[in-house]
Amino acid sequence: MSSYIRKAYHGGSWYESNPEELYDTLSTYLKDAKEDPVSAHKFKSSPNPNISASRPPPRGIISPHAGLAHSGSTAAYAYLGLDEFLKSSNSNSPSSDTDTITVVVLHPSHHVYLDGCAISGASTIETPLCDLLVDESLRSELLTSSTAGIFTTFTTMDQTTDEREHSGEMQFPYIAKMFMDCNRKPGKMKVLPIMVGALSTDKEKIFGKILSSYLARNEIFTIVSSDFCHWGKRFNYAPTVPPGEMKAPSTISEIYEYIEWMDRLGMDEITSQEPGAFAKYIRLFKNTICGRHPIGVYLSALKENATAGKEEVDIMFVKYAQSSQVRSNHDSSVSYASAVIRRI
Repeated sequence: MSSYIRKAYHGGSWYESNPEELYDTLSTYLKDAKEDPVSAHKFKSSPNPNISASRPPPRGIISPHAGLAHSGSTAAYAYLGLDEFLKSSNSNSPSSDTDTITVVVLHPSHHVYLDGCAISGASTIETPLCDLLVDESLRSELLTSSTAGIFTTFTTMDQTTDEREHSGEMQFPYIAKMFMDCNRKPGKMKVLPIMVGALSTDKEKIFGKILSSYLARNEIFTIVSSDFCHWGKRFNYAPTVPPGEMKAPSTISEIYEYIEWMDRLGMDEITSQEPGAFAKYIRLFKNTICGRHPIGVYLSALKENATAGKEEVDIMFVKYAQSSQVRSNHDSSVSYASAVIRRI
């Protein structure tokens, strides 16, 4: 396979291409998130009674992927989780100079039809801040993997497909900043982007099962890239009442309140860690959560690991926002949500 250097294709439009400006913007977002008095990162313990007061380090996050000016401040709440993971890895590992950390990015496909999962074929990912090394060893493992005799295999993205897709790239500036601020040697921090296509529920389970043992490794941190509801005529999605006999709370009077209520129902299904329940929610509401398939694969991996006794986690949503407050059918908005996943 011929590898390539992935360019920062959306730099200068979706986020700043000037490294100093980009670093300052990300730093400001992270500072504001950390100092937010209502941030869940301020909690001394999770609402889950199985989590100790000391809080185990995060294992993954769910983060939005719109332009930095739109969703960057929301994403910062999630990326405090990656920051905590890296700091914990440094303090807990006596061999942190030799251990390699890999950040796996599960992201959707907006531009090409894909009935499977495709791994970035890059050897290096450029960002305005620093270059990210791709974990080519982990990629090779996944490309030769299958499960239970079902030969559903990963493919490899070509450079054009890789660079046109923004949902993976919008995670790279934050990852680059975290890597720059970490005390590990640069070559000991790597990434592996995986594009998740329009999978059936059965295929989400299969790919989740294949990925499960890899994502349970202590040195791997998972990022699931997703925005939430895309509401408005330009998205061909503008419900104002729930489907069937379901009724929205009587306290809802504005469309944006309905959108948040609907999004939070989906967030509740994600925190339940039941892939089937989340899939049922998507079928019922048809909510335009663009990362629904990466979420489905990740939930399937988590369930597989919990069932096998390899790893159990808690998912906590720590921030929710909308690009604008929809008050009429002429308006539109995109919702953003950040979550932190911790081992219990």
